[in-house]
Amino acid sequence: MSVLKFKKQSYTPAAKKENDMPEGVWIKCDACGEMLYRDDVVKNHLACYKCGKYFRMASRRRIHVIADKHSFEEWDTGLEGNDPLEYPGYPEKVEALREKLKTDEAVVTGRCTIHGEETVIAVCDSRFLMGSMGYVVGEKITRAVEKATELKLPIIIFTCSGGARMQEGMISLMQMAKTSAAIRRHSDEGLLYITVLTDPTTGGVAASFAMLGDIILAEPGALVGFAGPRVIEQTIGQKLPEGFQRAEFLVEHGLIDGIITRDEMKDKLARLLHMHRMPSKEEALLTNKLVIPETEQNTAAEMTAWDRVLTARAADRLTSLDYITEIFSYFEEMHGDRHDADDGSIVGGLAYLDGYPVTVIGQQKGRTTKENITRNFGMPSPEGYRKALRLMKQAEKFHRPIINFIDTPGAYPGLEAEEHGQGEAIARNLYEMSTLKVPVLSIVIGEGGSGGALALAVGNEVWMMENATYTILSPEGFASILWKEGKRASEAAGFMKVTAAELKELGIIDRVIAEPEPACKDNREELCRIMRKMIRKFLYENLDKAPETLAQERYERFREF
Repeated sequence: MSVLKFKKQSYTPAAKKENDMPEGVWIKCDACGEMLYRDDVVKNHLACYKCGKYFRMASRRRIHVIADKHSFEEWDTGLEGNDPLEYPGYPEKVEALREKLKTDEAVVTGRCTIHGEETVIAVCDSRFLMGSMGYVVGEKITRAVEKATELKLPIIIFTCSGGARMQEGMISLMQMAKTSAAIRRHSDEGLLYITVLTDPTTGGVAASFAMLGDIILAEPGALVGFAGPRVIEQTIGQKLPEGFQRAEFLVEHGLIDGIITRDEMKDKLARLLHMHRMPSKEEALLTNKLVIPETEQNTAAEMTAWDRVLTARAADRLTSLDYITEIFSYFEEMHGDRHDADDGSIVGGLAYLDGYPVTVIGQQKGRTTKENITRNFGMPSPEGYRKALRLMKQAEKFHRPIINFIDTPGAYPGLEAEEHGQGEAIARNLYEMSTLKVPVLSIVIGEGGSGGALALAVGNEVWMMENATYTILSPEGFASILWKEGKRASEAAGFMKVTAAELKELGIIDRVIAEPEPACKDNREELCRIMRKMIRKFLYENLDKAPETLAQERYERFREF
């Protein structure tokens, strides 16, 4: 099923586009120092074609790039502010900028379509008093959010600001609370809010509407932070690290979902809007024939429990990303826990299953030494579990089913993990997952190690690959604790009942997915074909259930143990 077919379109505003680039045939890049031909920079999405550095983009040019042709309807023009501090020359400065820039304030708001997807949009403009937020900016954004709530539409805000407008004093500060309150009401209606952070996004804007998006993206290299670098350096008397507060730094530290480049922006925003416009079950899953999957089989060669353990740990075994990229389409990975870090051992985001949007999350191992270091050998930290929970709660808000792939030796047992609350993070997942009001399917694809695996396995159904294992702890640990002989791990594996067949008999899992041969790249396509059918059947059977029923069934499933 073809999910998205975009036509290349552009918005041509009725008013003349403001001149947002420096005058002259040649301009200088302030990053690399190269002299650039102005027209080529414009054609290159206002980016330096030598080093890639983005020039700042005016609000109407941004709308021209993003919105479909003739689709933009501007709102709330001509709003008048005031001068609460009676700051000398302030009214005259505002009026002069309005005349020069042909725009009434530091934000333009309205409604448009992006590849046919309807949305409300607000675009900040750094040329108007550095995009600072006074009464008019706060009022226009608040009205746009309120109207989006009334019309049941998503909203996208492009931020670019030096923060609160000093010339308006405490009236400016109040806009932070006002805009945030409007966004909360929009969110409470189950509506999507996307922010795109551009250079710079700082101060009171960064500490209000800019960082409240369901999805937060940033342009490459954008400066984002509450206090500016100069203020921080002057306050603490230290030199800041290279790249501090830049977009890439924010991804690494788990504060935003990802980087979005200008050449991909229109397509990606349209896809995200489309993913949040939930189709009916019939529109998606039933457009393809629903086929009941094959009966489970046992591997031809008899394997011991220890054989299964070694197979589950094999370096060439299929990983979560192998399944995600083969089974689902248009996977959009989201990053970070919004507090501390982006844990590479947990991957997650949005995707389609035959046209139906789902949230997919997986514990991810690496294959090479470098990958394993990045993925922490598949052992999640507290930040990883909090990222997973953030994505699951977001899925609940937008009524998306959740599919979790489990493959971990266990939660990371290091010093930092304990300092950051590993036990609390796992407990919080168990607590919150128990009441999620959307279908939750968890599939153990490799190692299911202890509480580190259970933190993603509170599902309406739990499945296992035939050669996967699910254990209270590793066989080595079991043998060491109970028998004081870690070398008896193979014996312990047989004693512990770690295999899919044994756990199905105990009622711990609901289904076994056959592996005629151990899962690897050679049989990836066939295994994923079978798994896709099984997941589609799970969704078909659960999508129409009342939210309370799904939570109650999950509670009863675990209440039986």
